[in-house]
Amino acid sequence: MSGTYANPESMLRADRASTELLGMSVIEMSEGRSVVTMPVRGDMLNGHAIIHGGLVFTLADTAFAFACNTEGSVTVSSGAEITFFAPAHEGDVLTATATLRSARGRSGIYDVEVRNQDGLIAEFRGHSRTVPAERMQKAHPAERTSGGGGA
Repeated sequence: MSGTYANPESMLRADRASTELLGMSVIEMSEGRSVVTMPVRGDMLNGHAIIHGGLVFTLADTAFAFACNTEGSVTVSSGAEITFFAPAHEGDVLTATATLRSARGRSGIYDVEVRNQDGLIAEFRGHSRTVPAERMQKAHPAERTSGGGGA
């Protein structure tokens, strides 16, 4: 197994949920920062005719992931929370801007602002943890052993 992780561009290509299903686009990516957009479609609305909060969370989480992994590291979320301030509607284009706030060792804190054309609709805070690339590799079925046992 390789000790390296795919670069963020290939990470996005592999993230079919974000690109194909939700139509997200990475607009900017630099160390500790990313900007990702997503158009709001009719099939993304909840029963109140506003975007489903889980999709806003997904957009923010995607921006968070790209800000965390800009150096090709394997960095995952160890926790996140979101606060909603305003609704978004069909036809809006949401922009999530993720920024590194603090990094200590293998842990980081990132803030993500989600905006539409009218202003701030949500704030997300994500906690990251960098892990060894090998922990993210799924063993090939032929390499797995029976009888249990962990790493």
